[in-house]
Amino acid sequence: MPGLARALLQAGRLSAPQADALVKKAQTDRLPFIDVLISSGTIDARSLAQFCSETFAYPLMDLPSFNLEALPPTTVDAKLMQSQRVIALAKRGNKMSVGISDPTNTQALDQIKFQTETSVEPVIVAHDVLLQLLANLNKNAEQSINDMIGDEQDIQFAEDDNSVPTAADAAAANEVEDAPIVRFLNKMLMDAVNMGASDLHFEPFEKFYRIRFRVDGVLMEHAQPPISIKDKLVSRIKVLAKLDISEKRVPQDGRMRLIISPTKTIDLRISTLPTLFGEKTVMRILDATQAQMGIDALGYDPDQKELLLDAIQRPYGMVLVTGPTGSGKTVSLYTCLNVINKPGINISTAEDPAEINLPGVNQVNVNDKAGLTFPVALKSFLRQDPDIIMVGEIRDLETADIAIKAAQTGHMVFSTLHTNDAPSTLTRLMNMGVAPFNIASSVILITAQRLARRLCTCKKPVEISDELLLKAGFKENELDGSWKPYGPVGCERCNGGGYKGRVGIYQIMPITPAIEGIILANGNAMQIAAQSESEGVKSLRQSGLVKVKNGLTSLEEVLGCTNE
Repeated sequence: MPGLARALLQAGRLSAPQADALVKKAQTDRLPFIDVLISSGTIDARSLAQFCSETFAYPLMDLPSFNLEALPPTTVDAKLMQSQRVIALAKRGNKMSVGISDPTNTQALDQIKFQTETSVEPVIVAHDVLLQLLANLNKNAEQSINDMIGDEQDIQFAEDDNSVPTAADAAAANEVEDAPIVRFLNKMLMDAVNMGASDLHFEPFEKFYRIRFRVDGVLMEHAQPPISIKDKLVSRIKVLAKLDISEKRVPQDGRMRLIISPTKTIDLRISTLPTLFGEKTVMRILDATQAQMGIDALGYDPDQKELLLDAIQRPYGMVLVTGPTGSGKTVSLYTCLNVINKPGINISTAEDPAEINLPGVNQVNVNDKAGLTFPVALKSFLRQDPDIIMVGEIRDLETADIAIKAAQTGHMVFSTLHTNDAPSTLTRLMNMGVAPFNIASSVILITAQRLARRLCTCKKPVEISDELLLKAGFKENELDGSWKPYGPVGCERCNGGGYKGRVGIYQIMPITPAIEGIILANGNAMQIAAQSESEGVKSLRQSGLVKVKNGLTSLEEVLGCTNE
């Protein structure tokens, strides 16, 4: 006999025949005992709440006109609250006040305690009021989502041909096939693609849940859906990315493919991270068409483009691309690979992970856990008759040594490093332990780069004093009045921000005999920089100022992404 029926029987509020009949009806109809009890008219919801409060010594809360907006956002899963007939009313420190109409339902209290890792304090609530409150919560959340969705989004997700769906996958998929959640995620993805976003951030906090897009390198808030959907939304993303839907304690990484139209698909890289108030999810949009736009679209100056094309078409040597994370190094490398990708050339790449799919190129994802590291992949490439090798990043001496030996033995090697400019890249290799004569005999060109936001067509001329322009790096003879700097305005095309897209700022430094001499003499980055400047190599700041002079970007953008 359920605990509530036993308590009512012992208190004389139910006779034995009444209790037996109600318990049997609940079992036959597969309904909770409390539902059958109240619907029978034997006792009303408010009287039952008063009885439970007095019998079990829990406080009674009257919620006939409780304001839904006063309910705190919690870490309690909305689905759990609906299924267990409980509601989180307040949270103070490590204590959670939970409204419940049947205090003998200890399973519900234990589940909330386990999920939230808090001390649960039951509060008795009238059963009918509790059910209405739960119904309104669910209705309000769905309405908020529907208001954000608008029109239905017609997109599809590609199936992974290499994966075999299991019974657990099917169960997980059914669990999150909540129509509003599905439509809401589709809406967010389509908005991100239409706005040209590179990343989507789904971020849970204590009192709110927000979604931000990174557009042209700047994060901007796009939506604040109800906090109650955060777990369902993450679960939906995990199912699509073939991640473990039940694992919430450790970070996970996955991929999925978005089918925009019969002729366009976009890959997405997924990363989940446990935070204080739930799992943060970041989706990176990997658009392979970026690498096929051509080298002219990247923003190289004519002389820089000529130097780069000459270097990548040599039979052997090493070309290095440097810059911080998010500066477009991968797109630049793949654009170069696309230029030289011909049927007669064998190209292999090792990346962590491969971000852009390029037909005709043998791409390998390194997997440290499985033992497939950059050095292991490189050694294997050398047995695969390569012409061109691309290493995602040189992180250690072993990788650098193998890459340099490959460049010295008749292979063209492309790779990246995280350094501030081209001259400091050479000293970074020396600090790693690479012998100076190996660097001098293998590296043929280094390009450093940054991405600056491109001014929208709504741009307008701005007045900047000659003093500020000179301080920024312009020369006296350049301030002849033949040009004007431009600044952002804002229109519908650029969503009011004044910028649309990005343009590259580059420092292209070929390794000349004079620079080789400095390397062999263990020279420092300042000596290399001085020599390259004397040979006509523009610094990142100088290249950026050319973009300002041509009206492609603003002075503020260049000053913000370059140091001088």
